[in-house]
Amino acid sequence: MASPIFPHLAKPVKLIVLDRDGVINEDSDAYVKSLAEWIPIPGSLQAIARLCQAGWTVAVATNQSGLARGMFSATTLDDMHLKMQQLVMEEGGRIDLIVHCPHDPDDGCECRKPKPGLFRTIAEHFNLPDLKGVPVVGDSHRDLHAGMLLGGEPYLVKTGKGLRTLEGTLPPGTRVFDDLAAVVDHLLGSAA
Repeated sequence: MASPIFPHLAKPVKLIVLDRDGVINEDSDAYVKSLAEWIPIPGSLQAIARLCQAGWTVAVATNQSGLARGMFSATTLDDMHLKMQQLVMEEGGRIDLIVHCPHDPDDGCECRKPKPGLFRTIAEHFNLPDLKGVPVVGDSHRDLHAGMLLGGEPYLVKTGKGLRTLEGTLPPGTRVFDDLAAVVDHLLGSAA
């Protein structure tokens, strides 16, 4: 699959949207609540760096209802994201945009995946009408569904909750990979 390129921008963008927990870092049913609990999945940081070095723009869209539940503070979340950014930078990459939903599932917001609010924010940030053709990488149905509402292409990883997600019916056209590194191998291999 060729990378989506948006020529109407000052600089063409090859964009990818990643979920955080279960894709970049280890997930937990008890939530990732502290800096010490934010542990990268082996190979994920290097995979992001490889994308950046190949000219991709990386965005992260993540539900963080632990904020609304009082499990951690906004400062702790910022610290986790700073750690993620620093570790990716040490590998020679960067994350261009991180957006999160701080709401509880019962709050009725428009940003919590599977609703498309976070993806709409990403599209607006990069001056895009939608995310048509943009790889959306997640480990759950809600990640894939939210991205597809704006035209994103679903990529499921088996890390995090991915194996559980595989037990259900996947959205049409979903590509399945072992982890983020395998997704990147595919994207960079098919772009060559």
